[in-house]
Amino acid sequence: MSKKLKQMIQHDAAGGVILVCAAILALIFANSPLDGFYNGMLNLPVAIQFGSFEIAKPLLLWINDGLMAIFFFMVGLEIKREILQGHLSSVAQITLPAIAAIAGIAVPALIYVWFNQDDPIAVTGWAIPSATDIAFALGVFSLFGRSLPITLKLFLLSVAIFDDIGAIVIIALFYSADLSTTSLIIAAVGLLALFGLNRYKVRAQGAYVLIGIIVWAAVLKSGVHATLAGFAVAMFIPINVKNEDGHPMLHHMEHSLHNWVAFFILPVFAFANAGVQLIGTTTEDIFNPIVMGIVAGLFIGKQVGIFGACWLAVKSGLAKLPDGTNWLQLYGVTLLCGIGFTMSLFIGSLAFEHQGFEHLNSVKVGVLSGSILSAIVGAFFISRSRKVTE
Repeated sequence: MSKKLKQMIQHDAAGGVILVCAAILALIFANSPLDGFYNGMLNLPVAIQFGSFEIAKPLLLWINDGLMAIFFFMVGLEIKREILQGHLSSVAQITLPAIAAIAGIAVPALIYVWFNQDDPIAVTGWAIPSATDIAFALGVFSLFGRSLPITLKLFLLSVAIFDDIGAIVIIALFYSADLSTTSLIIAAVGLLALFGLNRYKVRAQGAYVLIGIIVWAAVLKSGVHATLAGFAVAMFIPINVKNEDGHPMLHHMEHSLHNWVAFFILPVFAFANAGVQLIGTTTEDIFNPIVMGIVAGLFIGKQVGIFGACWLAVKSGLAKLPDGTNWLQLYGVTLLCGIGFTMSLFIGSLAFEHQGFEHLNSVKVGVLSGSILSAIVGAFFISRSRKVTE
């Protein structure tokens, strides 16, 4: 592999570029003679069975429940590391991004509810525009904000991390149903076993992985969304214990998973979930309340909520701007937080899992439109703010 190619792969923008390519490919498949193959592939039944225990799901749900659990596992590892050792380890560092993230979740949700308040089914998607896509947002920032202060990038990352924590809480509280007590007990026993491994500094990394898979299967059967198992398991991975190869276990797992998540799991998810059918779409389909609520929530709600909360926090003396930054730069970052994409599509698939094609297609149209609009306008302001500082 050439040095130039290695640098491109390691660049933050690479993951975002591949996500865009995967989404474009999904759009091509969904709006061409390959549509039948595309939908048939996603609905392909896949089953795993051990004795009387069986997991049988279409390929799309294996992606959304299985591969995304690995994504949430890596997110959990990152959050744990940042809180214990990183730039979220002190109150001064987390105050502004925490306030920003809370407002960035609440305001888009309220805007969406306002658009859909008369439809009890549509209103269940209130959390869709509350999410921020870390890879996509950081990718755009890296492309257009290379000369901006590193503190601004850390602010964006911190907001996105708190946003992920909020998404995990929302999924656990609002998008889990029909709970199985037996499965939850098995999952709890598995987490207790992980706690024991951590407590006694067990170095066998495979033991954590094996028990983690059992916890995931139990949570999958419990009615709680399976991706939450990934996050829960991550909380029990030791940060100061070395594995059999002498590497700090949490750092090693996070590093090992990063490229798999960025260059395989998230693109596969995007390809499976971004296939919007545009052929036959009417103006009424494009401007329905679900689409408008998502677009307005992502593009307007995110910037109003985050920038407004930051302005109030700074002016009141509760927090301060990231070192070396100005308000124009911060505004550009708040626009980038309106790139929902992966997480918004994922929450949309949960909100309307039992609804028809129209609801899911509206989610895809809204998320793609709002995210693209936020990315374009955010890139413009980031570029302008960079020229101002030069």
